[in-house]
Amino acid sequence: MTGALTRNGVLDVPVIDITPFRTDADDTARAAVAAAVDHAARTVGFMQIVGHGIPQGTLDAFTAATDAFFGQDLDTKVAYRCPPGINRGYTPPKSEALANSLGLTSAADLFEAFNVGTQASDFPTLTLSPDDHEENIWPDVPGFQPAVDAWFTAAGGVARTMTRIFGRALGLGEDYFVPSTDHSVDVLRMINYRLPSPAVALEPEQVGMGAHTDYGIVTVLWADAVPGLEILDLDGRWHPVQPAPGALLVNLGDALARWTNDQWISTIHRVAAPRVDGVLVPRRSAAFFHDGNVDAVIAPLPTCLDSGHPALYEPVTVGEHLRAKLAGSRGGTLTDGAQREAARLERSTAGGR
Repeated sequence: MTGALTRNGVLDVPVIDITPFRTDADDTARAAVAAAVDHAARTVGFMQIVGHGIPQGTLDAFTAATDAFFGQDLDTKVAYRCPPGINRGYTPPKSEALANSLGLTSAADLFEAFNVGTQASDFPTLTLSPDDHEENIWPDVPGFQPAVDAWFTAAGGVARTMTRIFGRALGLGEDYFVPSTDHSVDVLRMINYRLPSPAVALEPEQVGMGAHTDYGIVTVLWADAVPGLEILDLDGRWHPVQPAPGALLVNLGDALARWTNDQWISTIHRVAAPRVDGVLVPRRSAAFFHDGNVDAVIAPLPTCLDSGHPALYEPVTVGEHLRAKLAGSRGGTLTDGAQREAARLERSTAGGR
């Protein structure tokens, strides 16, 4: 299942306070958080997380740094572009098509982005391939690296808290995912939808970011309170979602859906060209992808298998899974093995809104 459930046509993205998992709260409070996350994971695949503990000053410094980078001219930014196989550095507008990761062709997406992530050098006691843990490149923008590093650390802390909650919610214990995430492939993607002109002409079906599922375990998203993000429901309808004040949007990725044998949802979502009163407007976001160890094997969990729920997926490593998906979105190669997601998306274009 790759779409969200609705009630009377209304999509509910619940607000969940994770404070009990950051403090010495009693077991009853932690169990309640885990139950709320389990319900959201089974019905919508997205949740609004409050009580995350990230100071406002950390966010303010981070957004100021990203604004300074994206505010430069295109020629300056393009100097930090990497080849498609390197998931680091700058991505110019219209150079990716996220729907390719579902095996579908589409118009190029409007966004520009800058990526940083975990590096092989971050794990000096391990022998990790630099092809999976590329070294970061940093733009010559005052204060950019420390501000981005601080947000990377803060968002990563939220992601690791969520994996502890996931372990408990799945009846496996809070430390269950540690062996699969202790040298995780993590990427922070800073995204800008500031177009050259509010009156820019769009190609047919062109969007800010094409329909896709996220690839890893969990995504921690900060975004402006600007329209754009939309979630696909099971009936093929798109629903707009904006972050609640002070909240981070958290959604599940394909790796976790595979681990849970599709009992938890990696929901298809997109970013429509951001408009207010019919006019294209600026929009910013930052997605932290916590994807798991490159050598971790994704196979349905024992608590998600029984006689009525046979395994839906063959085992695959995180690295194999990510390489196939990135070859689609960044390399232009249509991804194989995403038939369920593609069928859901095609239904939306036929009859959804």
